[in-house]
Amino acid sequence: MQHITATELAQWLADTEKESPVLLDVREPWEYETCHISGAQLMPMQTVPVRANELDPDAVIVCICHHGGRSMQVASFLERQGYSQVINLTGGVHAWAAQVDPAMPTY
Repeated sequence: MQHITATELAQWLADTEKESPVLLDVREPWEYETCHISGAQLMPMQTVPVRANELDPDAVIVCICHHGGRSMQVASFLERQGYSQVINLTGGVHAWAAQVDPAMPTY
């Protein structure tokens, strides 16, 4: 499994010459409503086993949660299902708020 920091992800998303990854937010709906990275799609962790088929197995997928633990579990699950380009956001949205977007609400 690959890992990416919040700063690295922000640089990637800002680079218009690179194709953007799928931003897969695996937190609960209330967490997503509190704060999320623009463009992220919500798929709560417990729904991933039944909804994984909604994801392109060839796409680059960055898994996101609050601090990086749940997203690492989802990334590992997706890899076992044959998704080949899965990346975990180290530190999750908490790191994003601290390193990239200080205006983002935290919890």
